[in-house]
Amino acid sequence: MTVKTTRKTYDPAAILNARDVIKLLSRSVPAPQAVKILEDGVAADIIKIRNLVRNKERFVKRRQRILGPNGSTLKALELLTQCYILVQGNTVSAMGSYKGLKEVRRVVEDCMANIHPIYHIKELMIKRELMKDPELADENWERFLPHFKKRTLSKRRKPLKVTDKSKKTYTPFPPPQEKSKVDLQIESGEYFLGKQAKERAVKEKREEKQRAKQAEKKSKREKDFVPPQEDPPTTKEKKKRKRDDAGKVEQQKKRRRSELDA
Repeated sequence: MTVKTTRKTYDPAAILNARDVIKLLSRSVPAPQAVKILEDGVAADIIKIRNLVRNKERFVKRRQRILGPNGSTLKALELLTQCYILVQGNTVSAMGSYKGLKEVRRVVEDCMANIHPIYHIKELMIKRELMKDPELADENWERFLPHFKKRTLSKRRKPLKVTDKSKKTYTPFPPPQEKSKVDLQIESGEYFLGKQAKERAVKEKREEKQRAKQAEKKSKREKDFVPPQEDPPTTKEKKKRKRDDAGKVEQQKKRRRSELDA
């Protein structure tokens, strides 16, 4: 299709708008909506999303995220960015102000890079509320905006056993070979035992382990019943006790005398 200007054309930039109208119509944008591009302050952006994701299934799932359940995510983006958005095939068509189109492109590209649009929607909602406050016009809004942690699952797995990387003396000889299970059995003499003897040895080991565990548990239980060690009495306490004992003996003697007198 070709676009040409006529002698009646007074705006030379109208040819670019006419080109955008044809582009939008080819992307299934309704004609009444596509014609709005001819108005001042309205621009169009067609975002190609197919080449951003290789896997077809993954692409379909991420494209569906832009729409959301029953188109709720798309509706929220349209309200916050003041743009018309249409997801069609391998592209996303957007119409609106330059500022809004910039936000739409960022949200769509991040969605294809596995960042959910809901995070951007939250951010845009906060920004819209902050715009209403004239005191915050010249301030940085970073402290108000949410910072979401990136969950990167493609990190290199760290080994559980960290080998000793300290510098060792160089030797041309290889390290000695580790002994196999059979070699260890030959050393202990277990290899030459019969089937029944082997079973008996295994049973004895198991019973020995059980006895050790039982003894450990018994000692733990008995800890609660061990009486605490008392400190030896000091010289002052000893004298006090003697005085008390002497006083008790005198009282008993007085009682006996009084009983005899009576």
